[in-house]
Amino acid sequence: MCVARVSRSCWHALDDDRVIGRGEVSRRPDGRPFLSIDVWRDDAFARLAEAMLPALPRPLYTMVDEREAGLTSHWRAAGFSVRRREWDCLIPTGPAEPSDVPVISPEEEPLSELDRVIREEVEATVGWQEMPAELVGPGVVDPSKYAVATNSGRYVGLIRVTQVQRLPRIGLIAVRADERRRGVARALLGHALGSLHERGIETASAELNESNAAALALFDGFGARRVGSNLELVLR
Repeated sequence: MCVARVSRSCWHALDDDRVIGRGEVSRRPDGRPFLSIDVWRDDAFARLAEAMLPALPRPLYTMVDEREAGLTSHWRAAGFSVRRREWDCLIPTGPAEPSDVPVISPEEEPLSELDRVIREEVEATVGWQEMPAELVGPGVVDPSKYAVATNSGRYVGLIRVTQVQRLPRIGLIAVRADERRRGVARALLGHALGSLHERGIETASAELNESNAAALALFDGFGARRVGSNLELVLR
């Protein structure tokens, strides 16, 4: 068996010129490099890791389904450790609850400004790496995927809903720091679930950071069920 780097971001494990494994590195919107290694023979994993890891700057990250014990074991053997756990949740939709917080469809310019403010606040506290990995970079927003909460006409919170495979995903709920603890997040989530319910959709999905107690409590209040978990692993 041999390993060949076939491009700047891709390696192949070969046996008699037959590909038996593939490793790739890609950068998420927050700039962090994430690795993936897929093999069709177990011994190819270690060989790919041995070739890839010395060639890449650290820290390096990967995501694994916690149910895949064998794959997690391979990454641990390569030196990776658990950084955080994300719960896969299913949330039933239902009619929106009455709320004193107005929730509307956004216009692009004020939505982009709210996105910028929230990113700066998050980066100054927990860091943007704690936010959902699929989010695009700053300044890139599609208003059709968002709803916003307002206070006296000012955008104070947002929710992002996208279609992922069969179920809509609630990918982000964020509220300006000076508007928290006023029921804004609950109003946003209730609005999103109510809108989906009106379209005949019975269930939505979300991924929640295990350490985010406020988010877990919010979704639990809407009947969220935890159906799986993913581990983010890091090599420093």
